[in-house]
Amino acid sequence: MKMVLKGVLMLLAVLFVSLGVRWLIFPGGVAPEFGLSLADGIGLSTQVGDLSAFFLTLGLSLALALATARRLWFYPPAMLLLLAALGRVLAWLLHGATFAGAMILTELLGGALILLGSRVLAERE
Repeated sequence: MKMVLKGVLMLLAVLFVSLGVRWLIFPGGVAPEFGLSLADGIGLSTQVGDLSAFFLTLGLSLALALATARRLWFYPPAMLLLLAALGRVLAWLLHGATFAGAMILTELLGGALILLGSRVLAERE
């Protein structure tokens, strides 16, 4: 069980880091995967800067959690995913956004797996 969970979380870390790098190198290729059109000017700067930072922090924090087995490192990636899910729900409820059920479910599942990893894989601190 531990090996499977660690393997799944490692794959997630690689996926998130690769998304962050793609936002830095080729944002035009990754933006449509998120239902986005690339902005221009300061909007493009915001998209590239914020989304690369989000995914790189997510992936690198998860990688650090797995490499060090320190419970503290599991919390930032879990928080990022769970707060993203909350933000999507609030965007739907308050701002008329389309309900992004599949994305919300993915973020909730990812956050739950990371929190499970903090219980199962982290050393007792």
